[in-house]
Amino acid sequence: MRPLRTAVIGFGTSGRVFHTPFIAANPDFALTAVVTGDERRRAEVRARYPRTEVVPRVDALPEVDVVVIGTPPVTHAGLAHRFLDARVAVVVDKPFTVTSSDGWALVEKAARLAVPLTVFQNRRFDGDFRTVERLLADGELGEVWRFESRFEWWKPDRGGSWKTSTPVSEGGGILYDLGTHTIDQAVRLFGGAEPVYHELFTRGGGAAPDDAFVVLRHVSGVVSHLWMNGLAAQVGPRFRVLGSRGGFTKYGLDPQESALRAGASPSDQSFGREPEANWGTAGLDGELRAVPTKPGRYAEFYTLLASALRSGDPLPVDPLDSVRVLELVERLR
Repeated sequence: MRPLRTAVIGFGTSGRVFHTPFIAANPDFALTAVVTGDERRRAEVRARYPRTEVVPRVDALPEVDVVVIGTPPVTHAGLAHRFLDARVAVVVDKPFTVTSSDGWALVEKAARLAVPLTVFQNRRFDGDFRTVERLLADGELGEVWRFESRFEWWKPDRGGSWKTSTPVSEGGGILYDLGTHTIDQAVRLFGGAEPVYHELFTRGGGAAPDDAFVVLRHVSGVVSHLWMNGLAAQVGPRFRVLGSRGGFTKYGLDPQESALRAGASPSDQSFGREPEANWGTAGLDGELRAVPTKPGRYAEFYTLLASALRSGDPLPVDPLDSVRVLELVERLR
């Protein structure tokens, strides 16, 4: 079977770091085209992927089987509608859309037209998150009642990116950025939830909140405490899970993004693997044991996507999951 002809729209962090390396490394896909109007980025695409066509506009794309939308959030819905109408399978980077109503409209259209639509919730494939999933599945922590999740780092000079200058009404701010990951992970682990408390602050002079704390109460009874902060001089644990038989604490972010930014290839033997020094610990205070971190697997998203498109298997992410996350974000706003 010929590779699935794939176009990536946008070559910022999303296209450059999270999509094109995995598409290029997967034999089920062909990186047919990249859309970017930035000449510096066009040159970078040509240098990295000499067989890939680079076009300045969406209407200049060649015929493709799949499009990956990695542009700013306010453009997601319009582009997704355009390609669903053209009967092209669509991958949308998170946040799926700016409003849940836009998301519902896309889900309805995709179902009606029988065109595959999915969302790149790549943090489901973080190694540390996969490790938490395994601990819960094995019952090692007993009955869990508290889940804590943090995305924090120290970056006081954030520059002039669209993320800092975009208002919430256009999908800007940390809830649309990191919140759509942390909320998705919490709901993935513990089921639907109601927001019971939140704090939102704009500390860095941007156009939308860049510091957030959210409390969710899940239908399962678990309470999630979620932090998102790009101005944390001292970071807390990435995960802290408390249960009736023990807890699990893990520091540090999944290494895949930093490796990709540094030029690593998904095909590198060590890609996604975390050194033992960074493993989390489980158990009770005084009786802790190191827990090996499962390898991170962003590449699995595209493996599952190929199976879905070729064999009718489930899509890697149900877009309804992302719509329900957006509904929670809207209530927090």
